[in-house]
Amino acid sequence: MSDPLTPGARKLADAMSAGFPDPAVGPIEPAAIRQASRSGARSRPVRPLPRVTDRSVPGPAGAPEVRVRIYEPVAASASPLPVVVFFHGGGWVLCDLDTHDGICRELAHRAGAVVVSVDYRRAPEHRFPSAAEDAYAVTAWVSGQAAALGCDPTRLAVAGDSSGGNLAATVTLMARDRGGPVIAAQLLAYPVLDHRMETRSYATYGTGFFHTTAHMRWYWEQYLGADGDGSDPYASPGLAADLTGLPPAVVLLPECDPLRDDGLRYARRLESAGVATDLRLWPGVFHGFLGLGGLLPQADQALTGAARALCAALASGEREQ
Repeated sequence: MSDPLTPGARKLADAMSAGFPDPAVGPIEPAAIRQASRSGARSRPVRPLPRVTDRSVPGPAGAPEVRVRIYEPVAASASPLPVVVFFHGGGWVLCDLDTHDGICRELAHRAGAVVVSVDYRRAPEHRFPSAAEDAYAVTAWVSGQAAALGCDPTRLAVAGDSSGGNLAATVTLMARDRGGPVIAAQLLAYPVLDHRMETRSYATYGTGFFHTTAHMRWYWEQYLGADGDGSDPYASPGLAADLTGLPPAVVLLPECDPLRDDGLRYARRLESAGVATDLRLWPGVFHGFLGLGGLLPQADQALTGAARALCAALASGEREQ
């Protein structure tokens, strides 16, 4: 059987797998896998922006403040800019503001939007729903502070990759269920949507494509703990009974990803619920490929396309408010 990955993607997937702990081989500790996830994160050139600021903002009631990093794509703007609240991936366990710094810089530049990257609490030290509640609290803060940030509150989007895509989808459900804030669009890049891991893509791409089914199972164990309820729609937004009233969505999926079929199903359900959905399936690449800008042409192409689609979705969401 021919390799479904492109030659360039295969080379990168194998190199990344070689240095990354695999729970199918033996027990792993969060500290070890976190260290592996940070390797190379700061070694690639990054796009300079007029202003990048770190600060702390209010978290959920009774919880600590949440660190954020704010990316401004222009030095000054005659009119308020869109704003994107971004949640990094990493199975709710790995990664941080630095590992996704490059993606956020590029998203701010290519979308012409202020990007607020969120350093939510991570598992297993802080299990569900800590990350989701942090994500919602920061989104509500950004909405309330939009004018002070030079942003248009009617053009507020949420975005994320992998477990960050899970948090973005969850925040749209929370905002709908809790009466705000108003979110105009969502960008979900290979989102984690269903704790059951039962689709065909989990079997087809479960090994040999960097991100494995064993990894995903381990991440869920860290996030939920022994007593967590994976069927809660704020944990598994793909299991939400009702998807009506959610903002326009851009759903970006790589072909060779265990999570692919969950993403396809969620996109179809959004469309059936009357949510404008732009589904983008990228052949020949694997989970996490957006982080390979400058190394994999499809990463740059996909991020540019997703940024443009997000701008279109923001315009659509603004008209519907």
